[in-house]
Amino acid sequence: MARTPTNVASAEQDREKSRRLGALRSLMPFMWPYRGLMSLALLALVATAMISLSLPLAVRRVIDNFGASQAKILDAYFLAAFVIAALLAVGTGLRYALVTRLGERVVADIRKAVFDRVISMSPAFYERIVTGEVLSRITTDTTLILSVIGSSVSIALRNLLIFIGGLVLMMFTSAKLTLLVLLIVPAVVVPILTLGRRLRVISRENQDWIAASSGNASESLTAVQTVQAFTNEAASKGQFAAMTESSLDAAQRRIKTRSTMTVIVIFLVFSGVIGVLWIGAHDVRSGDMSAGALVQFVIYAVLVAGAVAALSEIWSELQRAAGATERLVELLQTEDTVRDPATSATLPQPVKGRIAFEDVAFSYPARPDISALDGIDLVIEPGETVAFVGPSGAGKTTIIQLILRFYDPNAGRILIDGVDLRHIARDVFRRHVALVPQDPVIFAASARDNIRFGQPDASDAQIEAAARAAAAHDFIAALPDGYDSYLGERGVMLSGGQKQRIAIARAILRDAPVLLLDEATSALDAESEQAVQAAVEELSRGRTTLVVAHRLATVKKADRIVVLEAGRIVATGTHDALVAKGGLYARLARLQFTEGASAA
Repeated sequence: MARTPTNVASAEQDREKSRRLGALRSLMPFMWPYRGLMSLALLALVATAMISLSLPLAVRRVIDNFGASQAKILDAYFLAAFVIAALLAVGTGLRYALVTRLGERVVADIRKAVFDRVISMSPAFYERIVTGEVLSRITTDTTLILSVIGSSVSIALRNLLIFIGGLVLMMFTSAKLTLLVLLIVPAVVVPILTLGRRLRVISRENQDWIAASSGNASESLTAVQTVQAFTNEAASKGQFAAMTESSLDAAQRRIKTRSTMTVIVIFLVFSGVIGVLWIGAHDVRSGDMSAGALVQFVIYAVLVAGAVAALSEIWSELQRAAGATERLVELLQTEDTVRDPATSATLPQPVKGRIAFEDVAFSYPARPDISALDGIDLVIEPGETVAFVGPSGAGKTTIIQLILRFYDPNAGRILIDGVDLRHIARDVFRRHVALVPQDPVIFAASARDNIRFGQPDASDAQIEAAARAAAAHDFIAALPDGYDSYLGERGVMLSGGQKQRIAIARAILRDAPVLLLDEATSALDAESEQAVQAAVEELSRGRTTLVVAHRLATVKKADRIVVLEAGRIVATGTHDALVAKGGLYARLARLQFTEGASAA
């Protein structure tokens, strides 16, 4: 669910104390590998600042030598001014190229680092954050950082150098006028600090609302058919519009605050410069300084005033980037509830697929008071097919998720071939597991690439063989481009049964010793189910197979059936033995098979 105004306000209060420009230091690990490029950019920046500060000296010489007896002297000063201008242009262009390249490179690395982090997070992480917000941080927040690294920081440093250098040279030019200018500084600093603090808060609120609206849009568009089926378009539009307006409102308050700060700073600075210029003009008339010196001082004063104005504007940009950096660092530093060991244990080779649950108890992080599994003791031998049945919420799918180590048990342990899953890196043992989920995932790619996802180095012949085994070849071949047909986002071009057969083909292609089937045939028609069931039976031979099913007809041939209720094992045995024993399984079988016979 997308974030509400209350959520945003709460997040705002929680993070307000940490919103300082110091957050930008977190970018240094990403910038340090490119320190050579940083050094060149800094060198170009210092050079252009020095050239800018030398230009008024040349102007002074030109003005003071207007009356020189030899024209060559005047020409020389004009030539020097021209050379300085040319060097300034080249240096500025070089600085821009270096800094922009640095910014693009660093932001690309940040995006990759954040994606690498979130793609490996366990499902518990996504119980706390909306996927759309993660995408917002990867896109919107990194764009802000790109603006700062590729522009704002460079401009800020350049203006800081000009500000300091300009003040020093102003002092050498006229100490009296410089002291008068410095009297203006406190009047400029106060609004920068006061309004800047408020600007930082509003900027973060603006970013939070953008992330919230992005998450809301992602959620609605992902479920667009459900939204339309329940005629909820108006409600979805209203919710997104409300969040967008809230973001706009925060943006307008940010713009108003920033504009006010800019107006105050520029007015105070240039008013002071005009006053100082008036005093300087009287000094020229009285002969206390030359006209060239006054012009030199005025140019430096304008450079310093412009630097202060630029710094006041960049200050808000740096604050927004600091907030964006905090949000990205928050993702990078998020601790996963499921962690790989420092040194991964190895599985005995070849992997046989013996799975053991030893007094396993588990509750989902979002529902810690509700027990999903309680005291599960179970051993599944290599090559055995075990089916899990029971009412909804009994814990069937939870067992699959724990075997894949999407979560860790709160108590007890799960072993594969005698090794605790927590002692093995997740990518090590998952290579030996194939999954057909209840809600099959189809990527926006071709049918061939969707099946190849199970084994990236598979040949076209292997892919087709897997599709035939999953009863998917005929409908794939009938598509406009066959196996190269684009299936659309989330497989919109396929029916539910076709999606499931693609997922089954993917699992068949993986050829793993452990096969997990979570309602794998729930969306198939009777004919396809029979074909797929035969393929699954063939595939299961020699493999440890766990089947989760509501339809008992699909598990009658399992070696063992485990009946779950409220997270506990209440019965185990074959279909016939459980029916004869009575209890929950017999009741479920009677309901399903009697209803099926009545319907027939």
